[in-house]
Formats: sequence, C-alpha cells, structure tokens
Amino acid sequence: MFRYVFIDWMTFVVMKNKNVGFLIVGISVLIVAIILLFNFGLKDIMDEGCDHGASCTMYDTIRIQTGLSLIIAGLVFLIGVFFVFSRENERIVVKKVKEKVLKKKLDLSGLDSVEKRVVGILQREKGAFFQKSIMDELGCGKVKMTRITDKLEAKGLVERKRRGMNNILVLVR
Repeated sequence: MFRYVFIDWMTFVVMKNKNVGFLIVGISVLIVAIILLFNFGLKDIMDEGCDHGASCTMYDTIRIQTGLSLIIAGLVFLIGVFFVFSRENERIVVKKVKEKVLKKKLDLSGLDSVEKRVVGILQREKGAFFQKSIMDELGCGKVKMTRITDKLEAKGLVERKRRGMNNILVLVR
C-alpha cells in the first residue's frame, strides 16, 4: 500500500493513485458533512435571532454560501473519483527475445573512443539501454549523442528502438 522513499533527512510516503483517490473522496464527504452541520446550526441561529422571518436577506446569503461550498466539495469529490479510476504509471519493460544466432565478435577497430565507450556500455548492460541513460553516463549533450548513435547505426553496430518519448539502443550482434 505504501512505499517509503528516504532522501537525507526527509521521509516521503508515496501512495498509489487509487489510495489517494479514496483519501480525497473521504475528505470531500467530510467537508460536505461539516458544511451541512454548520449551515443547519446557522439557520437555527437565524430562526431565533432574525425578526424579519422568511423574508430576511440572511437566508439568501446562507443559501448561496451553502451552494458554493457544496460545488467546491463536489469538485474535490470528482477529483478523488478520477484518481480512484485512473491507471497507475506504467513501467517500460524491454523484452529480450532469445535467438539462435551465433554471436560474432564485434569489430571495434574503426570506432573512436566515445563510440567504443557506448558499445562498452551496451555490452555491460546486456545489449540494450536507454539512450538518455547512456548520454548521462557519458556526460554529453543530446546533439552529440544523436550523432554518435547515427554513426553507430550506419556502421551496423547499434539499432535505435523508439519507446514513447525515449530511445533504446540495442547492440546488433
């Protein structure tokens, strides 16, 4: 239900969407109950204290405030319902397909040092890794990483697979 994430001296509780939704729905129901109790008490006070009777303008004010409060509580309720029925964040799973192909030794002779590092990272990560992660590990920018990937693709060593907004680099064997 709860997952704890520790960051230095602060502790955060990470909850799932469904649990957050139920919490928000419960809070909105509590808010509606408080609004109604408060307004019933206010009407009782008005009944005893107002000399104008039903024509008193305070009753209209109470009615407007109650309506606005209930609308706001209803919006909070709808947000909670949205979270209850929303899907959790999906994880990207890279499936590895086993092939009966003889593995050949990679020819790294025509590569510069950065290209060799990229191939080394892919070998270390068992043949597939996110382009962004490789870029972070190398400490290079997007443009340079794209150029390196283009060169490795042209040489037939790497294949780029699109996964949403990310690329996964796969070592061609």
